[in-house]
Amino acid sequence: MPLPSHLLPALVLLLGPLAVTLPAARSPGWAWVPSHCRSPGQAACNFVCDCRDCSDEAQCGYRGASPALGTPFACDFEQDSCGWRDISTSGYSWLRDRAGAALEGPGPHSDHTLGTDLGWYMAVGTHRGKEASTAALRSPTLREAAPSCKLRLWYHAASGDVAELRLEVTHGSETLILWQSTGPWDPGWQELAVTTGRIRGDFRVTFSATRNATHRGAVALDDLAFWDCGLPTPQASCPLGHHHCQNKVCVEPQQLCDGEDNCGDLSDEDPLTCGRHTATDFETGLGPWNRSEGWSRNHSAGGPERPSWPRRDHSRNSAQGSFLVSVAEPGTPAILSSPEFQASGASNCSLIFYHYLHGSEAGCLQLFLQTLGSSAPQAPVLLRRRRGELGTAWVRDRVDIQSAHPFQILLAGQTGPGGVVGLDDLILSDHCRPVPEVSTLQPLPPGPWAPVPQPLPPSSRLQDSCKQGHFACGDLCVPPEQLCDFEEQCAGGEDEQACGTTDFESLEAGGWEDASVGRLQWRRLSAQESQGSSAAAAGHFLSLQRAWGQLSTEARVLTPLLGPSGPSCELHLAYYLQSQPRGFLALVVVDNGSRELAWQALSSSAGGWKVDKVLLGARRRPFQLEFVGLVDLDGPDQQGAGVDNVTLRDCSPTVTTKRDREVSCNFERDTCSWYPGHLSDTHWRWVESRGPDHDHTTGQGHFVLLDPTDPLAWGHSAHLLSRPQVPAAPTECLSFWYYLHGPQIGTLRLAMRREGEETHLWSRSGTQGNRWHEAWATLSHQPGSRAQYQLLFEGLRDGYHGTMALDDVAVRPGPCWAPHHCSFEDSDCGFSSGGRGLWRRQANASGHTAWGPPTDHTTETAQGHYMVVDTSPDALPRGQTASLTSKEYRPPAQPACLTFWYHGSLHNPGTLRVHLEKGRKHQVLSLSAHGGLAWRLGSVDVQAEQAWRVVFEAVAAGVAHSYVALDDLLLQDGPCPRPGSCDFESGLCGWSHLAWPSLGGYSWDWGGGATPSRYPQPPVDHTLGTKAGHFAFFETGVLGPGGRAAWLRSEPLPATPASCLRFWYHMGFPEHFYKGELRVLLRSTQGQLAVWGTGGHRRHQWLEAQVEVASTKEFQVVFEATLGGQPALGPIALDDVEYLAGQRCQQPAPSPGDTAAPVSVPTAVGSALLLLMLLVLLGLGGRRWLQKRGSCPFQSNTEATAPGFDNILFNADGVTLPASVTSDP
Repeated sequence: MPLPSHLLPALVLLLGPLAVTLPAARSPGWAWVPSHCRSPGQAACNFVCDCRDCSDEAQCGYRGASPALGTPFACDFEQDSCGWRDISTSGYSWLRDRAGAALEGPGPHSDHTLGTDLGWYMAVGTHRGKEASTAALRSPTLREAAPSCKLRLWYHAASGDVAELRLEVTHGSETLILWQSTGPWDPGWQELAVTTGRIRGDFRVTFSATRNATHRGAVALDDLAFWDCGLPTPQASCPLGHHHCQNKVCVEPQQLCDGEDNCGDLSDEDPLTCGRHTATDFETGLGPWNRSEGWSRNHSAGGPERPSWPRRDHSRNSAQGSFLVSVAEPGTPAILSSPEFQASGASNCSLIFYHYLHGSEAGCLQLFLQTLGSSAPQAPVLLRRRRGELGTAWVRDRVDIQSAHPFQILLAGQTGPGGVVGLDDLILSDHCRPVPEVSTLQPLPPGPWAPVPQPLPPSSRLQDSCKQGHFACGDLCVPPEQLCDFEEQCAGGEDEQACGTTDFESLEAGGWEDASVGRLQWRRLSAQESQGSSAAAAGHFLSLQRAWGQLSTEARVLTPLLGPSGPSCELHLAYYLQSQPRGFLALVVVDNGSRELAWQALSSSAGGWKVDKVLLGARRRPFQLEFVGLVDLDGPDQQGAGVDNVTLRDCSPTVTTKRDREVSCNFERDTCSWYPGHLSDTHWRWVESRGPDHDHTTGQGHFVLLDPTDPLAWGHSAHLLSRPQVPAAPTECLSFWYYLHGPQIGTLRLAMRREGEETHLWSRSGTQGNRWHEAWATLSHQPGSRAQYQLLFEGLRDGYHGTMALDDVAVRPGPCWAPHHCSFEDSDCGFSSGGRGLWRRQANASGHTAWGPPTDHTTETAQGHYMVVDTSPDALPRGQTASLTSKEYRPPAQPACLTFWYHGSLHNPGTLRVHLEKGRKHQVLSLSAHGGLAWRLGSVDVQAEQAWRVVFEAVAAGVAHSYVALDDLLLQDGPCPRPGSCDFESGLCGWSHLAWPSLGGYSWDWGGGATPSRYPQPPVDHTLGTKAGHFAFFETGVLGPGGRAAWLRSEPLPATPASCLRFWYHMGFPEHFYKGELRVLLRSTQGQLAVWGTGGHRRHQWLEAQVEVASTKEFQVVFEATLGGQPALGPIALDDVEYLAGQRCQQPAPSPGDTAAPVSVPTAVGSALLLLMLLVLLGLGGRRWLQKRGSCPFQSNTEATAPGFDNILFNADGVTLPASVTSDP
């Protein structure tokens, strides 16, 4: 699936080695030949679209790419398996799957392509056998991979679920391991990027997962992409300076005699062209090179069992091929020296070499020029240095040497712990002329020799008294973990000098080290050397320049390990970016192998240099910063990118600023003291109002947003934290505005951290409608305590549809008013139960609670909380009361309704009385808390001109094992509606939209036409007929195999012989073959009955329906929204639901909205004739078909209206209805 252009840079940055090739005339990685289509045997699966529609590349393990340059051959498994085939020999095998089909289990809960539970991937399920098994997934036969070919894929393997993962390529008689891992693996989707090297002829790729008796083996695979794998296609003529191969392919001049088959027929490496070059491939020895102790000639087959060891050489791309590898001890360089060469004169002596650095950030390869023959020994001059982790590929580099004196080339390899430094294919040009064998040149100094770069950076000037790796300043030896930790240990701050902050005027460059492996690199450049936009900068800066690498095109430059950092840590920079159409410049934070996009230049800075800042925030462990850039230097308008004046500010964990005390924040200027956590790749983002995402303060300002559909975010949760605060008063009130909207939005939670403990203060789950809501929570501190506390908003996602946001946070001294909504999930909401404390907050998670409902009402699970009182005689004698009193409520601005849910034991629990206390207490409601399995809804109207409280009193009936429970108090504007009725102007009334996991976990929503929404919805409601009105709605386009339906359920209603349910509904779908369905179900202890339904394409208007319902048991009315056809964006909405208990339905008079539009007589006659002709044709066709069949396959079915719940079929999974029970008028 082609990626949107605005997502491609960000996706690549997060995921590792980039595989983007910008359009370039000389790029051989992708070719499209529109003029002809070769025979299938020659053209199929060779990464070249020989046919206009790329049909020759279909089902090749990928889908044919578009004719745009830089487009990969990729498979996202959304349509099919792209030709990948399971070749497993046991029950442990691969299949195409998606998360929505399996609601539970160790596999992924979303695919990688879409980030939703509707996306597809290849998966191997858990295998419960007791013997080791391997599941293997093999590609179709592929042909002719170019030297630059890369395979990038995403895999999901929770640690402990699988014993080994392996990626192999088979060509000829050899099977080559490209990648192998035994874990541990991080949770979520992980990227794997490997290079295949040049493969001639046919080959196949295999991805396998192995389990043993202790591993369940759940693995998934998604988004495979082959980048730059196609060989160049023949051309009639080549651009100026290019080489025309024997097969008419054009290659760049620097690709000649470089040890790689760039033409595809080896004609760029043939002896006629390269005969005067001196190439050493180490297959038979060292050639003219001399090695010191530390270099060893080796090969992959039979080599050490080390994860970092090369799997193949470069020359032959085989495990049998030889290469040179450093086996020196870490910190001790191994030296490889060239022959002695004559002075180069006017022509450069060029060395092409392939190097391998993998397994350690401390590995280093340096290339020095040692001049000879002068009277005094000369120090070697550093020409090239590569350091750190470059991946598992052989990387090309080239050095051009011009020397007025005889010279030698020295290659010094220094390994780090667990790392490998390798060399292969050293190619000297014909201008590297060895000196005669009899020479009087001065030899190298004897003894161990460790070349070091000149001048030495401060971090390398170590005194003999300090241990290796420690930094010496004065009398101090600073250990490595204290270098670049934003805390100065040295008097002059030398230990923090090469730590990212720099103006690039010194050679040290702030410790930034280029780690590019492609055709671009980051290089320190002066303004005089640059052209175009960069010339505006004085002095030196970091610039994107050409490089000799043959792999990924993007350029990367990294700092040393930094931190840990404090919450105020910011990076300030100046930058320019001139690139069209797909170049980019970004900052990535690398933390223990994970990559987080921290900043990206939004657009090309055609006007020159710009300045910006990036909040890095608190990070608990050391990290690296990395600039990633990609431009087309061959494109128009002098394209380029640069970075200058990089400054890290306030990064010490101990530093404090004025912002640190600003908990109150409207987010218009910045995020005040709030900053995002970094424990997952999902983050709260400071954004500006745009489209349906708008702030609360002004509707056009800024706020913080968490979007679970963000394609870069796969984490389950995201944290927004305040900086540590000192209490201003023993009691404080935190108020804020929140937004929770969408059918699968999840949970927003507020907690307080203090002295290592975390206290939950508030939470809200599920969609709360398309509008901002105010909430508050009381912060209680020990009187006189100065112990700091930290506030934490946590967003937990249950799915991938919806958004959550925060705005206008404020803290004031003193307690808060009683909350308008209380679910008891996080606290008792300030309720007090008097001196005896008979009411208590509890859950029934253990299943062994002495009394109380088995589940709460909020979550309908045993983990949910509620308030309960034991009314048994030994706890509360008959006739005595137990009171539960709220905090003070704010005086309502208009009449309001207080609703609550109550539950009584099966045996008579007594009476529940409700009092409103406004100066004095007066009873407003008395309920006989008759027992049953269901929670019931109670409500009282509230009118008060002063602060007031609500008091619940349980009056005991003297029955053993009895109780009364309360849950989900809600105060809403407007009078209380009748049971089962709602106009949805203030909310959903007593209707529950709790998502049911068995139906896919989707919820009905609530909103109105006046507020912009991400989801289609009616423009006006039915109650008011304007945009200001509200309704309940559900967007059916989110449904799939894992989301079969969404339910909107009434409160429990008493048994009735006949009652009328009247409502208005709205359905809108774009085409007739899309079929959303709305059904009315009755649910009771007897089962489930469908009593009404409608579906199909409907006019975009409100329609009235009425259903007569009857039940001999207490029941619930359920509105079910589901799909009967293909998913499509189309809302189903409800308004003005009215339940008329004990009244039969009356046929309504036609309303003005239902009046048919007048039709002209000619139109009516023509329509009738057309309909008659259609019926005749259908009749003739049907008769002929029946004659062919010889019998009638259908029989008449008469539907009887069921008065109760007969004919209900029960099974282990639920209730199944026979067809005769369901009516669909």
